[in-house]
Amino acid sequence: MALAKFMAGPVGRGARVVLGVVLIVLGLAVVGDTAGLILAAVGVVPILAGVFNVCLIGPIIGAPLSGKDLA
Repeated sequence: MALAKFMAGPVGRGARVVLGVVLIVLGLAVVGDTAGLILAAVGVVPILAGVFNVCLIGPIIGAPLSGKDLA
């Protein structure tokens, strides 16, 4: 539950956005080709999760999906 609370906070949300940007840059600039496009597409998921305050692993660890419900 502590992980979910951290991920719902501003630092956790920012970390997800940064991770998503890193995945996109790695996919497009470093990997390239089809695998790079797939990696870049996967990078969009943590960005959207951070922006919309959704913890995708929340239900798996017994926490709510919405970060607002953790407060």
